[in-house]
Amino acid sequence: MNRNLQSSALELVDRLERDRDLSDEEFFLVLTDDDEEFREYLAARARAVRERVYGKEVYLRGLIEFTNYCKNNCRYCGIRRDNRNAQRYRLTGEEVLASCDTGYALGFRTFVLQGGEDPFQTDDRIVSLITRIKARYPDTAVTLSIGERERESYQRFFDAGADRYLLRHETADQAHYELLHPAEMSFVHRMQCLRELRKIGYQVGCGMMAGSPGQKTEHLVKDLRFLQEFKPEMVGIGPFIPHHDTEYASCPPGTVGLTLKLLSVVRLLLPEALLPATTALGTIDPMGREKGLMAGANVVMPNLSPPQVREKYLLYDNKICTGDEAAECIRCMRARVERTGYQIVVSRGDWHC
Repeated sequence: MNRNLQSSALELVDRLERDRDLSDEEFFLVLTDDDEEFREYLAARARAVRERVYGKEVYLRGLIEFTNYCKNNCRYCGIRRDNRNAQRYRLTGEEVLASCDTGYALGFRTFVLQGGEDPFQTDDRIVSLITRIKARYPDTAVTLSIGERERESYQRFFDAGADRYLLRHETADQAHYELLHPAEMSFVHRMQCLRELRKIGYQVGCGMMAGSPGQKTEHLVKDLRFLQEFKPEMVGIGPFIPHHDTEYASCPPGTVGLTLKLLSVVRLLLPEALLPATTALGTIDPMGREKGLMAGANVVMPNLSPPQVREKYLLYDNKICTGDEAAECIRCMRARVERTGYQIVVSRGDWHC
């Protein structure tokens, strides 16, 4: 890159930090500029903003993958309904609580109940889980990541004590959404679910895959515009990783570089957002989670699921940490975080407004 172009690119980063906005054309330039100095500057500004808002604290989220049954047939997902090779399981309420017991003793103050869209998990069952966790550990936050429901269900979960809800929008472009999902799934309904969650009062998380099949830079610009308008409290961004039992098995994975760039851009766009350094990022790069923290992320999500089911919750191939005990996971995670100059704290890790 020549000096004038380099200066112009760095000025875009400064302006994004200052104004929290760029034109579509400028976002396109930021997302496609692969100059090393530019990428390093973008990450450095994202770290500075992250430290201004959250200091050097990194928040834990204890992931409990309590069911891998799913009624949906998303074309990229390893637990899709038609994958006959998936080994299905459901954790009992006692197994979920045992995972919370382990996590609480290790310093977790947020539990994330994640699963496929499993019809067996009725509203009553979900309400019971939330109520039991909150009764045992009232100082914790409960996050749900169980897909699309109707407003009445979301309201019941919130009234029972759920604090947060994660529902990745996947893409803000309808045609791209329809490429990734079967005809019975609706882009309009997905977006409506997010807006209902916001109206009810949840801390809401959305997000997208970097490098998903058919994704263009224009789609990512749309994602940034959606995030800018919706202002989610959390944004999950991880690389697409193919699963061998899906129709996208032969598609190339997303890249570390694009994922890190998106994390940094979103940190500048939404300074208060909670941004996880995802397991998927750690799967495509052994240092991926550390790189995510250095690009502006401030959340890590170790797995609290019983080890015997972890290798069955495979949304994508080669997922890391499927055989580890929870204590081993957190010990490893603390060491990784400390190497970046940050530190894990015992906290619910709520959004800073």
